[in-house]
Amino acid sequence: MASILILVGTESGNAQMVADALKPVLQGAGHAVGVSDAAASAADFLGNDVLLVICATHGSGDIPTNILPLAETLERERPDLSGHRYGIIALGDMTYQDTFCGGGKKLDEIFTRCGAARIGERLEVDASTQPLPDEEALAWIEGWKALV
Repeated sequence: MASILILVGTESGNAQMVADALKPVLQGAGHAVGVSDAAASAADFLGNDVLLVICATHGSGDIPTNILPLAETLERERPDLSGHRYGIIALGDMTYQDTFCGGGKKLDEIFTRCGAARIGERLEVDASTQPLPDEEALAWIEGWKALV
């Protein structure tokens, strides 16, 4: 089984709510699961071979303040993350079409540029049609955990 670290990027708490809903599902599948909303560098996820990034979007498609230090450090230092696999859940609002799920999409690109291998497809949750993002994430995680 895998050692999974859920990285949470949140402004209003929705991404944290999703993380809280998914953690027991992954643990129930036999994985060791941690959750962090304060990772600032690749050193913060050493010992975890799989990362699950759950990221909200705010402003003009921006990365949430709490996970911005991690994004900036990864962009600047470009550490070799080829030993890591990751999944991504991006939260957004389709009424802002130009920036929909921008925070999660940006983190997806950053992890890819650092050599991490994405597991499965990115889940994009639209708050304008799905007010409870954890429900959509719970359906998505069933297929994703089978790929881990």
